[in-house]
Amino acid sequence: MGRKRLITDSYPVVKRREGPAGHSKGELAPELGEEPQPLSVDEAELELLRQFDLAWQYGPCTGITRLQRWHRAEQMGLEPPPEVRQVLQTHPGDPRFQCSLWHLYPL
Repeated sequence: MGRKRLITDSYPVVKRREGPAGHSKGELAPELGEEPQPLSVDEAELELLRQFDLAWQYGPCTGITRLQRWHRAEQMGLEPPPEVRQVLQTHPGDPRFQCSLWHLYPL
């Protein structure tokens, strides 16, 4: 009796080549002479708000504005970041700032 056949026996064995030292697969090489652009103030503030949306410790963010979520978290003693409230108060009518990442998705 021989060994039991496996499904992987029907596929050829492929040896992977090692890349150059220090090079990992999927890593993009930086363009020569190109510096990464710093974020504008609005982009940095929106990134802060996106991180707040993704932070589960402040409760769910669907169906309410970011400011409502911030107030709810504060009332529950969850200590939401004060920077988030400051950003929200500086852009009171702008839906990019007031609505969470998920506001376009139906509940």
